[in-house]
Amino acid sequence: MDPALPLFSRRLKVARLRSDFSQERLGVAAGMDAFSASARINQYERGRHMPDVLMSRRLAQVLGVPLSYFWAADDDEAELLRLFHALGGDGRKRVLCLLQELTVSR
Repeated sequence: MDPALPLFSRRLKVARLRSDFSQERLGVAAGMDAFSASARINQYERGRHMPDVLMSRRLAQVLGVPLSYFWAADDDEAELLRLFHALGGDGRKRVLCLLQELTVSR
């Protein structure tokens, strides 16, 4: 992945490929017109255009990631956000407790 690309662009492509979506299918699932969906997603992934917040939120929802995933400071943080988002309520509580224990014992 090109490190010169904006974070959003890189993370969008990674999440799309992980979810096994084509650019067109992702765009359509996020509410874009089928005729322009592939081209628009391509533009986002290449960093030529950025979606507005509403479209970013739709893309995140379709891909099953939190909106913050696209702008996390580094890849570890992005992965942590993605995995945390995938957990249910009890799992999230357990992770938060564990993180609190780990940070207190430092």
